[in-house]
Amino acid sequence: MERIKELVSKFTPYLEDIRIRLYKTTIIFAVTFFVGFSCSGPILRLLLRIFKMNNVVVAATSPFQLANLSMDIGLFCAFSISIPVLLYHFFAFSSKALSQKEKRKLLMYVPVSVLLFMLGFAYAFFILYYSFSLLSVFGQSIGLQNIWDIGLFVSQTYMTALLLGFIFQMPLVLTILMRLGAMDVTFLKEKRRVAYVIVVILVSLLPPTDGLSLMVMSLPLILLYEGSIFINRNIKKHV
Repeated sequence: MERIKELVSKFTPYLEDIRIRLYKTTIIFAVTFFVGFSCSGPILRLLLRIFKMNNVVVAATSPFQLANLSMDIGLFCAFSISIPVLLYHFFAFSSKALSQKEKRKLLMYVPVSVLLFMLGFAYAFFILYYSFSLLSVFGQSIGLQNIWDIGLFVSQTYMTALLLGFIFQMPLVLTILMRLGAMDVTFLKEKRRVAYVIVVILVSLLPPTDGLSLMVMSLPLILLYEGSIFINRNIKKHV
């Protein structure tokens, strides 16, 4: 019984810290959801302006679709802000058990992670724009009228950009695993072909699914994999 009380008293401050961090993240989630839901109109107009194509009509297919879409936009905004905040709290909580040297390394990873995510997100928008343009022209060339569902259009665009942003974290993940001693550069070189196949499979699960987009979206990930090998070529052991 005394042992249990001792363990409870030992871990209570940590559990309380976790509770406070989760509470703050929940508040941020709720606020950003409300802001995203309230600003769904301007956000939709901006997105449609970015992807404006003269030969495409983006339409709502039911009376309540815009209401559901406003909820989705609120959730998209909430998750986009809350996930980085949650990661920050995770690193902040974990840093208490790290040395000063390890904390400095951790602080270096955070801006790199944000930059990689933003690059992946922006690159996905760039590829989607040209893919949508090509697909709309192809549809028109074979006699089809391009009427795209607004719900699918927004969700596929956002999810593709979001997932590619996360996939762009690959160099950071590989670097951390190598510095922890879980793998080395030799392993990555030996598994290069397997990694390429996995990259192509991951990208093929994202819209659009045409061959050109698959190749263009896979290429930067392969380059990031090779870049991870080059940057960490001198890592020999756990540091």
